[in-house]
Amino acid sequence: MSPSPRIKGWCPGAWRPMATGDGLLVRVRPPLGQLSREQVLALCDAAETFGSGLIELTSRANFQLRGVTDESWPPLMAFLVEHQLVSDDPEAERQPQLMLAPAWQMGDDTHTIARLLQARGGELAAMPGKVGIAIDAGIAPVLGDSAADFRIERSREGGLLVRADGYAQGTAVSGTDAAVEQLIRLTHWFVDSGGWESGRMRRHTAPLPDWAPADTAPASHGEKLTLGEHSGGIVVGLPFGRVAAEKLREAVFQTSARVVQVTPWRRLLLQDCDTLAAIDGLIRHNSDPRLAMDACPGAPFCEQASVATQPLAEKLSGWGETSVHISGCAKGCARRAPADVCLVGQAGRFNVVVNGGADSTPVKTGLSESEVVDFMRKFSENS
Repeated sequence: MSPSPRIKGWCPGAWRPMATGDGLLVRVRPPLGQLSREQVLALCDAAETFGSGLIELTSRANFQLRGVTDESWPPLMAFLVEHQLVSDDPEAERQPQLMLAPAWQMGDDTHTIARLLQARGGELAAMPGKVGIAIDAGIAPVLGDSAADFRIERSREGGLLVRADGYAQGTAVSGTDAAVEQLIRLTHWFVDSGGWESGRMRRHTAPLPDWAPADTAPASHGEKLTLGEHSGGIVVGLPFGRVAAEKLREAVFQTSARVVQVTPWRRLLLQDCDTLAAIDGLIRHNSDPRLAMDACPGAPFCEQASVATQPLAEKLSGWGETSVHISGCAKGCARRAPADVCLVGQAGRFNVVVNGGADSTPVKTGLSESEVVDFMRKFSENS
């Protein structure tokens, strides 16, 4: 196992940026998981004017601007507030992250619950900064592989349930208002039973209270949005979650999309459009081998990474159907679930984990990049 990386215990925001290897990292939470056409174009302008020009889409469906400096951050914040990309109230960022199932429709249960939670956000318990909430109330849950501490989902019987992370089943509720009420109550139980010490629900060992029985199964999992044409528009992918601002601007200019919905799968839904020409820097086809790979920013972008990850990911893409996770350190930020092969940076070289995550025990340690390539070639041949 690699030495433990430094865990900061909080997530960056816009009002609270995080220092990284290439400057300040500024995270923007799209309200209700979407931005208007004008807001996306403003985000592109912000990335180029105040940062490095790179935009990232995280596994929690947030945008990140990289390369911001201490000098450029104040005018960046004024710009983001002006275009309603962040709230002018820094306290708004302290509320738990809401992650909505993509492709929600106005007035459906996912949208209704999200609006109710926005209105009652002040009633949620004050919780650790990494705690998040998934609103996944479509016909079939799709966010099961995405990190969230509390979930509102569709049950197998067709109703709604509230589920705590770490439990396969949740508590049935009678409707959207009851779901929000139950979730608020559950956040207070979490804090009162030692949640600040646990940090995350999946590490919380206190038994659930009697009023929150884990006895109702969620509906069978649905599928992630596939790339290409969609009933709501066109879905495009960002290679390893990253795109140059100029490429994203080009995609928006090409289409009639008025809204862009974000996903935790490094994909964007350009709503209400039906054509988009190929753009270098965006993934258009489900056969693209980069979709089977996860890679964090790596060195020199992340101060905790000792290896460059994304060039190696590009080099390894296309080798069979093996799922590959390349992590600059043992935190494993880019992927929560185990991968067929996980390559973990340590002291400028790579450890190799098979069928595990970045913090799992490696089968090989201290490999150079060329040795990794040779290992992957043999692994793919034998898979």
